[in-house]
Order: sequence, then structure tokens, then C-alpha cells
Amino acid sequence: MNFTIASDLAADVADRLECSMRAALTERGAAWLALAGGRTSPPVFRRLSERIGDWSNVLAVPTDERWVPHHHPDCNLAAAKAAFADARGLRWVTLTPAEAGGVVDATPAEEALARHPEPFDAVLLGMGADGHFASLFPGADNLTRALDPAQPKAALAIIPRPMPSAGPFPRITLSLSRLLNSRRVVLAISGEDKRATLERAYANGLPVAALIEHCPNLEVVWSA
Repeated sequence: MNFTIASDLAADVADRLECSMRAALTERGAAWLALAGGRTSPPVFRRLSERIGDWSNVLAVPTDERWVPHHHPDCNLAAAKAAFADARGLRWVTLTPAEAGGVVDATPAEEALARHPEPFDAVLLGMGADGHFASLFPGADNLTRALDPAQPKAALAIIPRPMPSAGPFPRITLSLSRLLNSRRVVLAISGEDKRATLERAYANGLPVAALIEHCPNLEVVWSA
């Protein structure tokens, strides 16, 4: 685990994603990203969108999504698209139907991801104060399966227990095994509370401990 203290977290993380994207575009002619939602990500996305002129060969997917319609204010995809408003040509893989409702179902996400089995060029993750990343919450249904590094499924339905007060919805999340299938994984966190959470992840059996354990080249970027 590589730990970097960044005075401007958004700029530092945007630099890392840009580096991975440009390398992918040069070497393979396309870039494939998995991007977290949350408060930390939009400033990164806005900075990044200004740095690449042509996004038509870049494909992105949310690391997780709430089971809500895409026009819902709690939709991660909608927030990401707004932050990437200047990224002309950027294409998205969606984890949920546009009018998601009823029983949460990971089948559409699995089918969409099966069409893009190649490694991500970069994954951006955030972390909650409870040690969750993506939608891998402590106590969630399917957590053990979702954190299994040998899990064959790329996406799973998750029902947090208890439901978080922010975004109290079932989720579709990428599995740890799919997130690890990446050339670069960046975990961006801010605040002393989250640094303390990360440092006690193993002792407290938090989900993020599995990420640290199975991603030895994990890049952690932290700001106060």
C-alpha cells in the first residue's frame, strides 16, 4: 500500500487518472475506468475533464450504484455525468436500468460488464468512515461473497444493514475481484477520521481491509 499525503487531493488524483488514461490511449487506443461516487469524486472529475480533449475512446463505469432511476438525485451516474459535462465523447457502462425499481437485480450489470472483461486501466475508490468502499458496507447482505478475491461475478446486489442515512437504497456494486482486475487502483480519502479508520481496518475487520490485503500496489491519497 503506497500512502501519499496530498495538499490538493483532487489535483493529485486527477494527475494519476490522467497518467493511466494517456498510457492506455497510447498503448491500446482506448481507456477503461471504474469511478467512485461520493463527495470526493466530482472535483477530480471536473479537473480531469479539462485535460483530455477527445474522450471518444474512453469508457467508464460507476464502481457502485444505488437502485434508483437515473434521474434520481441520489444516482451516482447522474452526478458523475454532471461533473464530466465537458468530457466530450465519454461513454458510460451503466449498472442499473434507467428506470430502476422493484427488486434489486444485478443481472443487467453482469451482462453489461461481460461485454468488457478486459482489465480496468484505473479504478478510483473512496471510503466511508465505517470502512466501506464501493457499496461494500459492514454487515451488508452478500458482503462475504462480494469481498471474495476469487468471486467470478463482476457485480452483485447489496442491501446495506443497516441502511445508510445518506442514500438509503439497495445497491449494485462491483465485486472486489472485478475491482482488482485493474492496472491501477487509487483510494482517495480525506479527514483525520477516515485516516484513523484506515489504520485500524484490520483490527476492526472492516471491508477496506480486504482491499488492502489483496491489492498490494494500492495507492492511497489522503488530505486533512
